[in-house]
Amino acid sequence: MKQSTIEALLRVYDRLDEIVEELNSLSDDAVDSGDYEDANLLQARADILYQQMENLEVVIAEYEE
Repeated sequence: MKQSTIEALLRVYDRLDEIVEELNSLSDDAVDSGDYEDANLLQARADILYQQMENLEVVIAEYEE
């Protein structure tokens, strides 16, 4: 895989990390406000994106070798 592709995947990974952090923070805020349905939805989306990050990390590691 080209180095530019690996670098692009790393940038996407970093962006996903920021999004996951934001979703987790918003979920915490929703819990604090008693909006449990919203908190649940936000946390579920964060979990899905985190799983994608883990998958992407495996792909990047395989091609960096």
